[in-house]
Amino acid sequence: MIYPLQQVEKARVLVVGDVMLDRYWFGDVDRISPEAPVPVVRMGRVEDRLGGAANVARNITALGGHATLLGIVGQDDTATELQQLAQKNDVQCELQTDPSMSTTLKLRVLGRQQQLLRVDFEHQPSDSSLQAMQQAMLDLLPKHDVLVLSDYAKGTLRQVENLIQSARHLGKPILVDPKGENYLRYKGATIITPNRAEMQDAVGVWADEQDLAQRAQRLRAALELEALLITRSEQGMTLFSQEGRSHVGAQAQEVFDVSGAGDTVLATLALMKAAGQSWDQAMQWANRAGGIVVGKLGTSVVTVKELQ
Repeated sequence: MIYPLQQVEKARVLVVGDVMLDRYWFGDVDRISPEAPVPVVRMGRVEDRLGGAANVARNITALGGHATLLGIVGQDDTATELQQLAQKNDVQCELQTDPSMSTTLKLRVLGRQQQLLRVDFEHQPSDSSLQAMQQAMLDLLPKHDVLVLSDYAKGTLRQVENLIQSARHLGKPILVDPKGENYLRYKGATIITPNRAEMQDAVGVWADEQDLAQRAQRLRAALELEALLITRSEQGMTLFSQEGRSHVGAQAQEVFDVSGAGDTVLATLALMKAAGQSWDQAMQWANRAGGIVVGKLGTSVVTVKELQ
């Protein structure tokens, strides 16, 4: 496949969802604490990366596209750091500030490149912030080709039904990375991209590929989706549409860290759709990108050069 860089550079994607900052504390471990049976980490360096919906946007710009990020943050240092990182990665920020909450932060402690602990800081946004965000989306969407909804169940998309209906009214393709068991919330989207575990939460455990196809197509019809893409780790990806089933095998050479891989897949899929690719073509590019990013540590991106 030839990377459609000329079309990608013209593509504009609006990413709406749960934005967060991923903070990594890297250190060395050479002893166990005398106070409790836990490792003692001697701190080395600290690194901040964009997470959640912000990582989706970051992946889009890394692949040569244009991304606008819309979400809700608190009035704190984490929000400042997040916006500065976004700007460094050529992501246009349209973040709504909610003084009643703190910006979502995931703190990971690593010793010898192995994750030892994760601490999450998160709060639900207020209803007034959600209303302001929805109005901002309505103002921004006409200038974009595709809408991405990145749901990490942190509250930004708890009124996702309204966002989907607004985008449908404007005739924009809507890609959703879902969370939870109630997929009826996403009715009317163009495509959803659950992973294997999320799909099982939605439709139950399938007996074989034929059973999966039947369950997937029933879900697709019930949600009025154009397509449904299941990411299946070492089993690759499977796309279900009105035309039937399409599958591509996994391309990962070595799996080092799967955190953020779903963001990369979603970003690539959205960018390729905005660039005029079919869902099947977009899936193949997304599969290639996913196979690259799982070989990296932590939330990472795939570049144009790597994908080519």
